Amino acid sequence: MDEIASLLEPQIPGLRRYAWALLRDNEAADDLVQDTLEKAIRHWGQRHREGELRAWLFAIQRNLFIDDLRRRKGRGTKVGVEALDSVPASGDATDGHAGMRDLLAGLDALSEEHRAVLLLVGVEDFSYEQAAQVLGVPLGTVMSRLSRARKHLREFMEGGRIPSLRRVK
Repeated sequence: MDEIASLLEPQIPGLRRYAWALLRDNEAADDLVQDTLEKAIRHWGQRHREGELRAWLFAIQRNLFIDDLRRRKGRGTKVGVEALDSVPASGDATDGHAGMRDLLAGLDALSEEHRAVLLLVGVEDFSYEQAAQVLGVPLGTVMSRLSRARKHLREFMEGGRIPSLRRVK
């Protein structure tokens, strides 16, 4: 058990950041990380030794998050302004909080698929291949989702909204 703990412990900060980015609630993020670690320990024997531990843990966490979203479907996720209290502002506090609030609003406006790939690659520094493994999608899908996520987030930050999808016949 000490061997497992020594492998899992360095992964906790990254899991925590990703959980907070998904949920924007400290307690819910802690619960998600706890559930992730419990499931990883419970299924430790099923882990592929040649696979990367970090990607496996993030895949567990994402799957738990998606499962919870499906259970709560229809209720929506509520994020209050108090979520910004735990995010340090750089420079002028007013400008920092406003910029962070805009960025969080832009992330919230992205689809779950776009937000997940942007957080994994942009925040957690996963390679495209690792992100594809976590998300269970082909490499090309990761690259196209990341490109669209960056484009939509940039447009949101410039204009205040994510463009809606057009139906092509």
